[in-house]
Amino acid sequence: MNELIKSMDNLPKLVKIILALPFLDIVWAVYRLCKSISKNNAVGIILAVVMLILCPAILWVVDLITIIVMDKVLWID
Repeated sequence: MNELIKSMDNLPKLVKIILALPFLDIVWAVYRLCKSISKNNAVGIILAVVMLILCPAILWVVDLITIIVMDKVLWID
């Protein structure tokens, strides 16, 4: 799982932006879940599952902005 997180973090910025587009943003939701699981963060796991189910329509905008500005996906870990 740590290899997945490292590989996602090391993707080129353009690929990260493409993965933040609607319907592809599910990749970042799974990334958040994996990141929380690897750090044993119970609150992060619960929040990631809720966001995976309820918020994909809104979350892609946040992901797109944070990737463009900070070159990373915003998460609580």
